[in-house]
Amino acid sequence: QVQLVESGGGLVQAGGSLRLSCAASRRTFSAMGWFRQAPGKEREFVASIDYIGGSTYYSDSVKGRFAISRDNVKDTLYLQMNSLKPEDTAVYYCAARRPAQSTIATVHREFSFWGQGTQVTVSS
Repeated sequence: QVQLVESGGGLVQAGGSLRLSCAASRRTFSAMGWFRQAPGKEREFVASIDYIGGSTYYSDSVKGRFAISRDNVKDTLYLQMNSLKPEDTAVYYCAARRPAQSTIATVHREFSFWGQGTQVTVSS
């Protein structure tokens, strides 16, 4: 089992930036990702990164504004969010695939471990 704990959420004005972090209880040896869920909507994919950190993939809605990265020494995943928009408001979740599943995934069911989420609110 891997426990994931997100931090870094908060309230920011449109156009601002936030950096989310996700600390893992141990090395995941797997790809990881970020998802988000707005009120009344389904959880949606935001970004994913492979285990080595050499490959990334983004949803069209955040491409060019968000950057996913990881530090495998610190067992921490990051999401740098720039040029934030009110429609980015959501609870953001960190997720990890099972050990040895090192390649990027974009579908909710392909991730086995989830954090509790951190709220991001962007005001207009």
